[in-house]
Amino acid sequence: MQWQIGDVKITQVREMATGVPLEGMFPNGDRAVLDANVDWLKPHFLNDDGTLPLSIHALVVESQGKVIVVDTCVGSRPVPGFDAMSNLPLPFLDDLAAAGYPAEEVDIVLCTHLHFDHVGWNTRLVDGKWVPTFPNARYLFARVEYEHWVNGGEGYAVTFGDAVRPVMEAGLADLVEMDHRITDEVWLQPTPGHSPGHVSVRISSGGVDAVITGDMVHHPVQFAAPHWAMSADGDPAMAAETRTKFRGDFANSGVRVFGTHFGGPSTGFLEESDGRYRFVV
Repeated sequence: MQWQIGDVKITQVREMATGVPLEGMFPNGDRAVLDANVDWLKPHFLNDDGTLPLSIHALVVESQGKVIVVDTCVGSRPVPGFDAMSNLPLPFLDDLAAAGYPAEEVDIVLCTHLHFDHVGWNTRLVDGKWVPTFPNARYLFARVEYEHWVNGGEGYAVTFGDAVRPVMEAGLADLVEMDHRITDEVWLQPTPGHSPGHVSVRISSGGVDAVITGDMVHHPVQFAAPHWAMSADGDPAMAAETRTKFRGDFANSGVRVFGTHFGGPSTGFLEESDGRYRFVV
């Protein structure tokens, strides 16, 4: 799928999609909230069996001559503690090339944070060694995020040693501030909570605006219930505060929102009326 944001082109390359039970995605979730919002959750964000669609995908942003891959999914690799996600024969790199973006032609790889499902294709195994997948790209990591995990932060960055460290050792990574500007049209926006240095990606071109959420929000229902925490949220209270601020900033703004884990079309607009929030594709 592709979208045009002014002069910027955004292409989605999906690695996998599944349905997750409410309690599996949001341990503190309340099904009554789903029932109260079923009018807009269905058909894209609530399955008939009651599960919540979850997508893992990359978004390729073309801006001012740069090809920017935002998040690199899980990859075909061991993921310690996540057997079901390990060593999957996924055709992501072939799909990326088929979309017009062979690995050699990527200019920038941007990871919104360093959890395993956002760094997986940063590297690939060649002759028993993990090497950078995108040899001509600069990899951008938020400095705060990188320093947290390199100093022994515990959590979901379980592939840091083979998906992040080899990129640094190859000299292909830049540690940037959380408001770093990539082009005149694309820049980072701090959205901490899910992880210490988590960033979203803002896009503005030709009077059209968009934002890529990263894991600031995992599912559109969190716009109605920002206090719902994912088990992977490092600081649930801060994550809820960030989501609440986000919906206040972007509701009724006309800014297109791209959800990094949203199922269905994965993108739409946040609307608020009489204190009720909904996500409209």
